[in-house]
Amino acid sequence: MRELIDYWRTQYDWRIHEARLNALPQYKTAIEGTTLHYVHVQSENPNAVPLLLVHGWPDSFYRYHKMIPLLSDSFDLVVPSIPGFGFSDRRTTTPKRVARLFAKLMTETLGYEGFAACGGDIGTGIVTMLSTHHSDVVRAILLTDAGYPTGREDMTEVSSADRQFMLDTQAWVQSEGAYLKLQATKPQTLAYSLNDSPVGLASWIISMIRSGAGDETVDVAFGGREELLTNIMIYWLTETAGSAARMYRLMALANQTNEDRDPPKTAIRRVPASIALFPREIQFPASWAERSVHVRSYNRMPRGGHFAALEQPELLAHELRRFIPIHYSY
Repeated sequence: MRELIDYWRTQYDWRIHEARLNALPQYKTAIEGTTLHYVHVQSENPNAVPLLLVHGWPDSFYRYHKMIPLLSDSFDLVVPSIPGFGFSDRRTTTPKRVARLFAKLMTETLGYEGFAACGGDIGTGIVTMLSTHHSDVVRAILLTDAGYPTGREDMTEVSSADRQFMLDTQAWVQSEGAYLKLQATKPQTLAYSLNDSPVGLASWIISMIRSGAGDETVDVAFGGREELLTNIMIYWLTETAGSAARMYRLMALANQTNEDRDPPKTAIRRVPASIALFPREIQFPASWAERSVHVRSYNRMPRGGHFAALEQPELLAHELRRFIPIHYSY
């Protein structure tokens, strides 16, 4: 941390990275009284598939900046900031409502009749909600994880492989889950510290990045100190550390009931889903993913971790190219 903070103070130049971010076509719109920020890169390919890319925590829309040039010849890309994160409103809301806002962004604001979606971390929950509650417009999805145990699972329907995943998750939470417990219970207490101290904010974010990417790959995953600090700067300048943390509180409250997880009675069809499981994720069987999405493809990736779009953008882009066009019209 001393080395990183010294580099931040004396060598890092935000204006360089600000200019790179501003080179992306970015917009804001208001939906249901919530201001959404998003990147919209339209492909020159007339047959391009609209693709929504949804980030998680502690990253931002910046999670996908490496993938944009890899995908823009095949997809119309929409990369929003979740409410409470980055340049969207600093008003946090539930994954279910975020899914509704994003569905309206894609269809009503941008005019797409249908679209595909990809997500990881909090983005997994949002994309899963899209597939269950907006299956009339969502054509295919890809996830890099499949959600985690809530404690409300029906254990009579849990396979032995699912049980092992639940045990592995429990062990991970005991060793790495301080952020989860604190943000799900006392996010406002945390917010004062994170918004007051850039060193505190950096250490909190990097702690989770190390948990998800592994100590030996943090710099590689985020392209070194420059990309690590750019992601942190997005939180610092927008003062969204607290509102982003509060998302975990809302998810914890939502998990007290299974209502959000159940597809509505008006669901039109089951949306085809691909699972790209990277080796530094907590490993789960296909049966676990099938509890929440319609798995049509389940692949264990050769390398990478929780921040796949930053760590292994080529691998993730390949999976999207492989799966989405085939299943988009299913």
